[in-house]
Amino acid sequence: MPLRLVFMGTPDFAVPTLIELAARGHDISAVYTRAPKPAGRGMDVQVTPVEREARRLKLPVFTPKTLRDTEAQLTFQSHQADAAVVVAYGLILPKPVLDAPKLGCFNVHASLLPRWRGAAPINRAVMAGDAESGVTIMRMDEGLDTGAMAMIERTPIQADMTAGDLHDVLAPLGADLMARALAAAERVTLTLTPQPLDGITYAEKISKSETRIDWGKPWRQVHDHIRGLSPFPGAWFELDGVRIKVLRSTRGEGSGAPGTALDDSLTIACGDGAVRLMQVQRAGKQPMSAEDFLRGTKVEAGSHVA
Repeated sequence: MPLRLVFMGTPDFAVPTLIELAARGHDISAVYTRAPKPAGRGMDVQVTPVEREARRLKLPVFTPKTLRDTEAQLTFQSHQADAAVVVAYGLILPKPVLDAPKLGCFNVHASLLPRWRGAAPINRAVMAGDAESGVTIMRMDEGLDTGAMAMIERTPIQADMTAGDLHDVLAPLGADLMARALAAAERVTLTLTPQPLDGITYAEKISKSETRIDWGKPWRQVHDHIRGLSPFPGAWFELDGVRIKVLRSTRGEGSGAPGTALDDSLTIACGDGAVRLMQVQRAGKQPMSAEDFLRGTKVEAGSHVA
């Protein structure tokens, strides 16, 4: 029998799960997402990707600013859900909300818990040079991503894979895994396992202060930094006073003083080894390949970037 669900999510990452659950025939009685807010150059009010998809599916949408007040909690309880599905929602779920669905609130978390609990698990996994990532389905409790685990699916992180690439792998993986977890819950065969106490790490929110490239670090750390922040917010350097984001890189050949161009193809020396920049973006411009960038900007061997 299909379950009666409340879906709670906000960004693009959550959309595949909403689509999958609707396609499986579950009764989605309400979709909760963050309220529309001004965005873009024109600061036009934009709805979230989840709200856009919910409207397309003709599902009722709720955008409370908080779930901590009694009115919001009573509204949530009125949906009489069997379960809530939470994917990058963005609001804290207090105990009365967590306890309202019969089976509980289940979360798609984009890491192999307990590694990378917190706000930016995809970015942090890539920035740390992790060899693998994945998604974990957990039943939520009041802690920060501390709930018991229902299912885990793993995937390798390739050497030049960016956070954006990993995001695009994990989003459909999480959608499929959540659908399988709910199917097991329907059959009363879902097993929950407490998270281990060892291996816990936290994925802190990305700060602007950590986005500038430090060429003095070894090439591997520079490379992981670049791909872990791509496409957003983007690691960057300065060239003749102009900020340049780097969206893709790979290992380069050669060595030299950190920040020195080693050839005419955007291979930049690091503290140990070098990285070759493959895709860059000037402020206010579209991303472009290194080749296209160099057609309009000379970066000759021996020159320096900051």
